[in-house]
Amino acid sequence: MAVTNDPEEPIPAYRRLAAMLREEIVHGRIEPDRPLPSEERLTREHGFAPEDVRRAVEVLGGEGLVYTVEGRGAYVSTRAEETGGG
Repeated sequence: MAVTNDPEEPIPAYRRLAAMLREEIVHGRIEPDRPLPSEERLTREHGFAPEDVRRAVEVLGGEGLVYTVEGRGAYVSTRAEETGGG
């Protein structure tokens, strides 16, 4: 995953992060029913604010690519296989 939180980018941070995670999912680098990297990890490694991480996950959830499990995190849905992942 090679995206950073560059404030000079015209695209909102959460959309850049969603695009990065979408690419990982669609190309099968994160398989169905496997967890996404944690909010803490994405914040630490890529410099995104926790709010941006949550919004990115919400975007992917709205697309049906991920689902969340209370207290456990976000996971890739099996629908990702239908969009080219897996």
